[in-house]
Amino acid sequence: MDPGRKRRTLRRALTATATALALPLSMLATGATTARAAGVQCSVDYKTNDWGSGFTTDVTITNRGTDAIDGWTLTYGYTGNQKLMNGWNGTWSQSGQSISVKDAGYNGKIAAGAAVTTGAQFTYSGTNAAPTSFSVNGTVCNGAHQPPITVLTSPAAGAVYTQGEAVPLAATAAAADNATISKVEFYDDTKLLGTDTTSPYALSASGLTVGSHSLLAKAYDSVGASAESTPVGITVASGPSVVATPSQLGVQQDKTGTYEVKLSKQPTANVTVTTTRASGNSGLSVTGGASLTFTPSNWNTAQKVTITADSSGTGAATFESGAPGHAKASVTVTQLGATKAYDARFLDLYGKITNPANGYFSPEGIPYHSVETLIVEAPDHGHETTSEAYSYLLWLQAMYGKVTGDWSKFNGAWEIMEKYMIPTHADQPTNSFYNASKPATYAPELDTPNEYPAKLDSSVASGSDPIAGELKSAYGTDDIYGMHWLQDVDNVYGFGNSPGKCEAGPTDTGPSYINTFQRGAQESVWETVPQPTCDQFKYGGKNGYLDLFTGDASYAKQWKFTNAPDADARAVQAAYWAATWAKEQGKGSDVSATVGKAAKMGDYLRYAMYDKYFKKIGNCVGPSTCPAGTGKDASMYLLSWYYAWGGATDTSAGWAWRIGSSHAHGGYQNPLAAYALSSYADLKPKSATGQADWAKSLTRQLEFYRWLQSDEGAIAGGATNSWAGRYAPPPAGKSTFYGMYYDQQPVYHDPPSNQWFGFQAWSMERVAELYQQTGNAQAKTVLDKWVKWALSKTTINPDGTYQIPSTLQWSGQPDTWNASSPGANSGLHVTVADYTNDVGVAAAYA
Repeated sequence: MDPGRKRRTLRRALTATATALALPLSMLATGATTARAAGVQCSVDYKTNDWGSGFTTDVTITNRGTDAIDGWTLTYGYTGNQKLMNGWNGTWSQSGQSISVKDAGYNGKIAAGAAVTTGAQFTYSGTNAAPTSFSVNGTVCNGAHQPPITVLTSPAAGAVYTQGEAVPLAATAAAADNATISKVEFYDDTKLLGTDTTSPYALSASGLTVGSHSLLAKAYDSVGASAESTPVGITVASGPSVVATPSQLGVQQDKTGTYEVKLSKQPTANVTVTTTRASGNSGLSVTGGASLTFTPSNWNTAQKVTITADSSGTGAATFESGAPGHAKASVTVTQLGATKAYDARFLDLYGKITNPANGYFSPEGIPYHSVETLIVEAPDHGHETTSEAYSYLLWLQAMYGKVTGDWSKFNGAWEIMEKYMIPTHADQPTNSFYNASKPATYAPELDTPNEYPAKLDSSVASGSDPIAGELKSAYGTDDIYGMHWLQDVDNVYGFGNSPGKCEAGPTDTGPSYINTFQRGAQESVWETVPQPTCDQFKYGGKNGYLDLFTGDASYAKQWKFTNAPDADARAVQAAYWAATWAKEQGKGSDVSATVGKAAKMGDYLRYAMYDKYFKKIGNCVGPSTCPAGTGKDASMYLLSWYYAWGGATDTSAGWAWRIGSSHAHGGYQNPLAAYALSSYADLKPKSATGQADWAKSLTRQLEFYRWLQSDEGAIAGGATNSWAGRYAPPPAGKSTFYGMYYDQQPVYHDPPSNQWFGFQAWSMERVAELYQQTGNAQAKTVLDKWVKWALSKTTINPDGTYQIPSTLQWSGQPDTWNASSPGANSGLHVTVADYTNDVGVAAAYA
């Protein structure tokens, strides 16, 4: 079984020092409207990433007809001096200003309603005007119809209403391409509140429950296209209340800070709001706005409360703002040292991230991957989240504990993650049937989605799983303690795979496990098929979604989960810092239970070290001729792209499986987590060999960085123990790392997985933490060279604007690894194709 494969094109998660941001994809559709040749109906979408002297372009061809396009040639022209450098997913050529792209063979057939994407890189000077006309097989194509635009204009973000009070919803909507708006729907998260078919679009919503709500509008046009507004967060209170913003505030010694108060509902007479320190640090006091009057006319206009810190104290205090007949508002104010400007800024940002009005969290407290609802990366709508987002939430709350001394939020974040993102026993009910001597049945990975399903081959021997027994002995269970990687937070797809439930269906509310990506290295976010983790054949085809992936003669209903190792390793990393900082405060016992859970997660994370089918590591060619592993010889001691597990849903059925991944990416390694799990007593795994495995992994990861470091200093892609995902013979002359073959784009190819600078910043941040904590000489060697290269490609301007690398291009390969005498890698090179000011990447880089 191949349970899943993921890619990260745009990372937009919560970071430790920057707010969660997501940049929506903007697509430029162009084209003329002329008569089409019979049999060809098409549209072309054209988008660029332009850095002033060059650009890359992605061109998507969509078959709008009823018949397949069997073989295609795309033609268009520029009006400037754009010069073609290279192309992908097609054969690109240029004659003067005219561009021609022929299909690449594997993507030559475009089914009705389907699309293919091709791309290229160009240089230019002067202007870079977009083409105005595209043709496919000689037929001029229209641009794709653009969806409508809708904005929720009421209520205001952060508004507070009293239970039973009608909430006024209003929206504007505009259609594109001469279409008209047919209706606007109003939603409370995923619950439809009502519909309006005439402008101005409005709805009076009553009956909203007490608590936080995320409201949005969805517009439909006359040709069936639709689009949602950005969500607006509001609160419904049980009665009239005082509203305070933000709920967290940091004030340095001898300085002041302010928060704002107002009323949730218009009073019939004047209301006096008084503010006092209810508990906590006496070094903080109210010095302004202790008594504020609100009238029936200014009740909704915020007034300020000023808090002053004395010159010596530190610690938090709770301030309450209340009025007769109104519920009180509480604000936590933390007094910080006079030099703690960073901590004050952190708490200011923390307040914004956690403010329900800003929409970063679901009602359950789950961090959304993005507040936007357009494609943002591997998830294809903003209602989804990833295990990465959970891990960043843990890190954020660990930093909150460091600044405030309050560790309840860190422990609470782990509890949320454990409740919603680690499968329960009911989700993985047949692990007891797992046979560690035969972990899984082999199926080859294929190059493109159209080559699937891939046939299972039981004649190929898998190696034995050497850690299953010791994990069960250590923890008393057959269940896996690791995060699944992808979640539909609000069950938008309707599978209803909520924790403990299997395909509860579209009426289920709250988070639902889903999967994507199972069909080879070429499958991109535009081609992947979302599917349930628990496939009861309730949705999809005769055999649910399973027919898309493996060519079985018959199928059993089954469950399957995929783990993203970088996320679990980051959770361990956050736990290490939480334990370190809490001990410095004399509060180590506050987090000890949670840190113990992180050690357990790290124990199971070792599945990411193993070849996919537990084959022996090194020179592994041929599914049948590559020898099966007999224990730890199947471990690469690196963090691979995933590990996965699954089995029958029928608790009387006798099978379950587990696999690792044969592909290791430089950007996924986490030597700080390896150090913590091998050398930090509180994070020592309980299993017999867990600590020793992580100690070996620490050394191996640092060697891996050294092996992948280009002549300039950047870290190249990675290595694989299974060329092409099917133990194919690698190209002649491929260099190796402990017998694994160099792969400049391990795992996914559309776009290449090695090209994003974010992987560099993320990974080196972990190496820097290791060096900062231990002074490790191997880490210093890698960092010295990497930092010199990265800074040479970075621009910081006097006005605070900046540019950092974005897209990287690679040539050559590293020297074959020699641990006693590492090569200089003079034949491995990197160039920076374009630049960005992405705040999430910049935070890790800084």
